[in-house]
Parts: sequence; C-alpha cells; structure tokens
Amino acid sequence: MKNCSENKTANQEAAKLEEGIPRRTFLGGAATALAFSIVPRRVLGGPGYVAPSDKLTLACIGVGAQGTRVMMDFLKLPEVQVIAVCDVNRQSSDYSEWGTNELRDKVRALLGDPSWGSKLTGPTAGRDPARQIVEAYYGKQNASGAYHGCAAYRDFRETLHQEKGLDAVAVCTPDHWHAPISIMAMKMGKHVYCQKPMSHSAVEARRMAEVARETKVVTQIAVANSASPATRALQNWMAAHAIGQVQRVENWSSRPFWPQALDRPDHADPVPDGFDWDMWLGPAPERPFSHVYLPFVWRGWFDFGNGALGDMGQYSFDTIFRMLRLTAPTTIQASSTKPYKESFPEASLIHWEFPARADMPPVEINWYDGGLKPPRPDILPDGVEFGAENEGLLVVGEKGMILAGFEGENAKIWPESLRMAFVPPPIHQHSPGHYQEWILAAKGGGTTLANFEFESQIGEALMLGNIALRTGERLNWDGANFKITNSSAAQAMLNCEYRGDWGSVVGT
Repeated sequence: MKNCSENKTANQEAAKLEEGIPRRTFLGGAATALAFSIVPRRVLGGPGYVAPSDKLTLACIGVGAQGTRVMMDFLKLPEVQVIAVCDVNRQSSDYSEWGTNELRDKVRALLGDPSWGSKLTGPTAGRDPARQIVEAYYGKQNASGAYHGCAAYRDFRETLHQEKGLDAVAVCTPDHWHAPISIMAMKMGKHVYCQKPMSHSAVEARRMAEVARETKVVTQIAVANSASPATRALQNWMAAHAIGQVQRVENWSSRPFWPQALDRPDHADPVPDGFDWDMWLGPAPERPFSHVYLPFVWRGWFDFGNGALGDMGQYSFDTIFRMLRLTAPTTIQASSTKPYKESFPEASLIHWEFPARADMPPVEINWYDGGLKPPRPDILPDGVEFGAENEGLLVVGEKGMILAGFEGENAKIWPESLRMAFVPPPIHQHSPGHYQEWILAAKGGGTTLANFEFESQIGEALMLGNIALRTGERLNWDGANFKITNSSAAQAMLNCEYRGDWGSVVGT
C-alpha cells in the first residue's frame, strides 16, 4: 500500500521507474499461463466487482473545486482506482461553487457522512482535502474502515515519475497548464482525460493531437455532450435535411460569471500559506500574486484562461461540429465592449465562416456572451420562450430552424408544420457514457468520441475566435498550412509565450 508522504525526489523515482516492468505488461504476459489454473477474482467477488489488477489507476492533477468534482465522479466508478492527487494548493476554503454548500454537500453524499466539513469556513479544496476524500471513500469499502493508499503531490512531474503503477491522469488545472501536463503524460504512456477548453492556444491544440497520434494513448476532453443522445439526434436530423441546408448557427452563453474587463493590479497580495504561486504560474509570464487572478477568476485573463468562449465553447461547438461535419473556418472576426490589454472584455460577438463540405453548403456561426444574444426569430410563435436562460443554440436552415439548449438538448423544429411533417430517424449508435468511453478504450475496448484529434479542430477554431477578439481584425485562416494569411500580429498569437523551458515540454 502506498505511503502518502511527499518526500521522495522525482529523480530517484524516475531512475527506479526505468528498472521496473509495467504492471499491465506483466499481467498481459502472464495471462495465458494462468488462464487455466486460476478462477478470476471478479467471478468470486460478486456482481459489479472489479479485480484490482483490472482497474484503471488514475492520478487527478488539479483538485480545486472542479477537479474535486471530477475526482469524485471517478471515485464512484468501480473500474477506476484513484491512487494520487496533485495540486499546487495544500488547502483553502475560498473556492467558487455553484450554490451554497454545493461542494461540501457533494462530498457528504459521496461519503455518506453528514458531518463532513462541519468545521470548514467555506468551499474547500486542494491536495490535502482531496486525499482525505479518496481515503475516506475507499476506507468505507474495507472491513477495517481505513485506507491509506493515496499519495498527494504539489508538482505533477513528481506524480508522473513516482507513481510507477499509474495508467492515466485527469487534468483539471487552469487552461494554461492543459497542454504541458497532457503532453508530458502522453509521452510517458499515460492515458489522458483533460478539462475543457482543450488548450490555451491554437498551436497547443494541434500539438496535443499530434502527440496523441504519436503515442497512441487514449484521450478525452471533458465534453459529455459528444456522447449524448441529443447530439446524436441532431446529427441524424441534419443527415435527413430536417430543415433543409443549414445557413447559419447562433450560439449564446450566459458567461462570464467572473470579473473581466480589468487592468493588471498595481499592488501585490501576500501569497497564501501552503500555496505555490510560482508553480501555479508555471509556463505563464511571471507576475506578483494577487487575489484578482484566483480562484476561478483566472479565466478572464489572457495569460491563464480563454474567457467565456474558452469556458463554454468546447461544449456547444462539439455538437455543432458533429452535426454539420465542420472542418477549419476560412474567416473569423469579432466585436466587443471596451477592449483591455490583459483581460477579456465584458461582452463579445464572434463570427466564423466555414466552407462547403461534401453535400453541405458554406455556413456561418455567431457566438454571443456577456448578456448578448441574437434577435428573436420571427418564425417563433408568441409565448414560445427564446433565450430565457441566456444560453442556447439556434440552427437556421432554408426551410426552418431548430431551437435547442446550449449543448443541443431539448431540440425543437420550427415552424410547427415542418416539425409535424418530419419523422425523426432512429438513433442506432449509443455511447456507453462519457467517462465509460474513456475507461473502456484505455482498457483496450472501443474508442473515445471527444478525443484530442477530433477536439483539436474545435480548439483551433475557438482560439482563432479569441485572437480575432483581441486584434479587432478580420482574419483569413489557411488551416492546411496553419497560417493567418493577412496579419502577422495575429499570426504571432497562435501560440502563447512560455516561461523557462515549458515551451520545450510542449514541443513548440
């Protein structure tokens, strides 16, 4: 059973790692010899039992509020064993959450412990609470009620080098860390589950897809609508020409929920105890610590996040790209409220033009955030809500339109006469589920839908939208040659600046 201390050095463990035989390699080689002499433990363990040797061992890198939520999702899956957590923050109670006591109550429900966190002063996360949650959850499954098999790390590099039996990682850090961690993990043969948006730059998105192809590990971006029946249904509707040829898509989001349109603060705050600010910055340019950057509000700063479009666009664009079989856009332009030097504006409108694809004509996509949304279509009858939640998807065709939720859910064809005449095709392919896709594929069965290769084209389109927003220029994009052909300033923004040697880790 693993020791939970953090005192081993990465170099010592890296050397030892090279001497060992990977767990799955050994098990695979031994399987034939043992097949006729040993009854599989899963047969003896009863329904739902998964033998330890069959579990996907997982390290959760980035266990702030969202990372803790994802970690708890994986804890519930019997096919997964969380063996390590990693975060630059030891522990604090100042994280953002979706409602009063939302994070605490989810932990209580997971552990079946109504008293958990009763002494905490607010939404609490970090590597120490994450380890406590893991060990409490697995301890419930032991006769002794105790478990001490989860390691906690401050530096993800130590996690990757010291955890010899590690199969996979879940990357739930701020955006500027997604590519360096994912790429290093892939090069070490680890399967990767990564939060959205895929990357912090267009170059990183393409590079992550390249490394995934080279290493042949299993990858997945955290966009569950890729596996949803709603997305499958919209793909079928498009194939059946339910509203004729699609001409335009309107997509609006209620984000940002965090402060944007800010100038860099002129003062520094004390770095909180137990928080490694230098490691949090990582590849980003150095600057003094300030609470204006975190928690969560880092999304609004160019050096760390990708604004509202980065936060939500990988969700909706996943559905849009699938149903319209999109490739790279040809032109991108944007407008916004007052621009700022280092942070995203309060509200923006971004416009992409995509070329014809096979039997589909050119199509335009418009993105709205910060309270903006498209005009109400005349085709909608009085009394039908439009954008009541300030998030949605409107697909405009030559014969009618489809109004749906932000990720394609609750889709409805208008006008009503067109809807009544349309017979939806059946859905013949069903996903086992977003997490299950990744787990099954990592264990050798099936593939993932939201893999790095597919999602990289979406990531590139989103990053191009943000470049257009920052430059104010209409950009002409040559996807085949990865070039903005009409602006050297915009071309320079395809990648971000890296501090130290982090650019070599990414391979840019």
